[in-house]
Amino acid sequence: MPVKNRFAEMHPEITEWRRDIHAHPEILYETHRTSALVAEKLTAFGCDEVVTGIGRTGVVGVIRGKSNGSGRVIGLRADMDALPIHEATGVDYASKTPGAMHACGHDGHTAMLLGAAKYLAETRNFDGTAVVIFQPAEEGGAGGRAMCEDGLMERFGIQEVYGMHNWPGKPVGSFAIRPGAFFAATDQFEIALTGKGGHAAKPQETVDTTVMAAHLVTVLQTIASRNADPVDQVVVSVTSFQTSSTAFNVIPQGVHLKGTVRTMSTAMRDLAEARIRALAEHVTAGFGGSAEITYHRGYPVMVNHEEQTEFAARVAAKVAGDCDDAPLVMGGEDFAFMLEERPGAYILVGNGDTAMVHHPQYNFNDEAIPAGCSWWAGIVEERMPA
Repeated sequence: MPVKNRFAEMHPEITEWRRDIHAHPEILYETHRTSALVAEKLTAFGCDEVVTGIGRTGVVGVIRGKSNGSGRVIGLRADMDALPIHEATGVDYASKTPGAMHACGHDGHTAMLLGAAKYLAETRNFDGTAVVIFQPAEEGGAGGRAMCEDGLMERFGIQEVYGMHNWPGKPVGSFAIRPGAFFAATDQFEIALTGKGGHAAKPQETVDTTVMAAHLVTVLQTIASRNADPVDQVVVSVTSFQTSSTAFNVIPQGVHLKGTVRTMSTAMRDLAEARIRALAEHVTAGFGGSAEITYHRGYPVMVNHEEQTEFAARVAAKVAGDCDDAPLVMGGEDFAFMLEERPGAYILVGNGDTAMVHHPQYNFNDEAIPAGCSWWAGIVEERMPA
């Protein structure tokens, strides 16, 4: 099952959809135009059911095969939202919305799943039901969780669920996957440090929060270097350092730190949170100050299920000739919530030699469309053969 001829024929049409979505990016749950476009096309394709408003602005299409002896229901998920980034690609279909950009390729994911949906609705060469899922708010808004909490899996009877993401640096149309933990848990922390402000020429009369915070930023790195087992994965990054003063001659009363923690296991997640709290409290106390810690647990570890991963890899190998072993990814992915609800797998498709995702010069590679669509269709046709 190489790339399907039908997707080669549809390639210009799907590319046109993708570029239209790219030109009109929408953030988080505000995917009103994109959701309406998706629902309109699914209806035009002849889907048996099109439902909007799942997880606020999510869209679901149901496509029944020519028979249903298997009773199987397979879910296919694409994300629709963009990022709050100002685009710098210079393409003629660049974002028309200042400060918003499809910098992660969700425009491509949506277009490829629409292409697969059109093909599946045309052919219906499978025994069972395909459910195409278009999700908002993957970029930090937990749209996957919102759709699950709205009863996505139960309402549509989904038994397995599959997702895909483009991957810059990997040859166009190639695939990579791994079983087990794949994408990291993504947590956030804020630390408000309080000391005693004063004149910068008389530091002995202050409790210097800038020095205190600088020590804390450094010592937080010992979580990875001295607390974690070296074979486990953990990233602790302080990403914002703001003082309560902008003057040259004032030692600030307070400093506010923000950061992220990435882990691949529950045990390491617990350890990292406990150490951040302990280090913040004790380092500041040692300087005579105090710390208020806010810790937010975000997306869980995304874990591919063994059997479904093997199946997804076989389908990918039929499309591309091979399927590589993917590396661990310390980025987050809220498809994790769907994989907690149902068995399934998440795969990477090559985007070629492009800028990395979340970069202002990133652009989804339209040459990956036929391979991605063929994989989606193959998941349905191979898992539920007619």
